[in-house]
Amino acid sequence: QVQLVESGGGLVQAGGSLRLSCAASGNIYVINCMAWYRQAPGKQRELVASITSGGSTNYADPVKGRFAISRDNAKNAKNTVYLQMNSLKPEDTAVYYCNLNGRRNPASRIDVWGQGTQVTVSS
Repeated sequence: QVQLVESGGGLVQAGGSLRLSCAASGNIYVINCMAWYRQAPGKQRELVASITSGGSTNYADPVKGRFAISRDNAKNAKNTVYLQMNSLKPEDTAVYYCNLNGRRNPASRIDVWGQGTQVTVSS
């Protein structure tokens, strides 16, 4: 079973920074893509940023230039993805979820979600 453990959320003033981490563990054959999503109260879950196994990144327009996604691929490290969030705005307030898309074995796809971490930006 694959698990994602997120950390790094919290309360910050507008203009501040936070760094989210998401560590994947379990039976993972290959990771195709890891991503961060967020869901604000009363709104649908939306993609924030993603990073492929090849290192290609994609960002939602509202966070471009402020957020940066990266991944730790070191051999002796867990599969960990980070989201560096700078110049935070009150509208960034949401629960942030980590997502992993990959395979448990060559024949079995997996799509796994973390439990979510709250980010609150005060004005």
